[in-house]
Amino acid sequence: MTLVNRKLIKLNDRGVRNVSEFGSVTPGSMTFIKKLTASSSATLSFVDGASDVVLDSTYKDYLFTFNNIHAETDATNFQFQGNVAGGADYNETITSTNFRSVHNEGDGITAFSYISGGDQAQGTAFQNLSEDSQGADADQSLSGYLHLFNPSSTTFVTHFMARTNTSKNAGGEVYSADAFVAGYFNLTGAIDEIRFKMSSDAIDAGDICLYGIK
Repeated sequence: MTLVNRKLIKLNDRGVRNVSEFGSVTPGSMTFIKKLTASSSATLSFVDGASDVVLDSTYKDYLFTFNNIHAETDATNFQFQGNVAGGADYNETITSTNFRSVHNEGDGITAFSYISGGDQAQGTAFQNLSEDSQGADADQSLSGYLHLFNPSSTTFVTHFMARTNTSKNAGGEVYSADAFVAGYFNLTGAIDEIRFKMSSDAIDAGDICLYGIK
């Protein structure tokens, strides 16, 4: 056996050992906090300190998951906003970006584009989390997640990132619409309330779960 081969074997052994050690490392834990289930709900709100909700400095990162969010009517957007501690109107200042990809069921239409109507530049409206024209057929829904970073910070703005996939109705076509949304609440007060809603009418059904990540 050559010296080079012996060195390679040692390197491979070290790599296997490292992989085994990695498997025993305890990663940052994710803790379930609260699940809200829609039933013709105008809004679903997570408020720190209410109904067992934790949305404070206990965790630096929070994750909301969306499972089969069904709109009451066609052509609506799934949205969210927040309240700074002591706020009441869900109208905090947001700067955001929004792009999407789509592919229709007939395999004849595809697109990848920036959605200028779905972003905000120092806006105070509810932020879109879905592609326009979310479908409301019985078998159509939206699923995805929203990641909120260190909302209790009073030093830095609060960043968020979201990705959702929905069935979209438009011009007689049905699409898979994948939306990518990111931005920040442009304030240095702690965000301790998050609200979800449709741009019009109610959330007919679906679950939103909140997790804390350490």
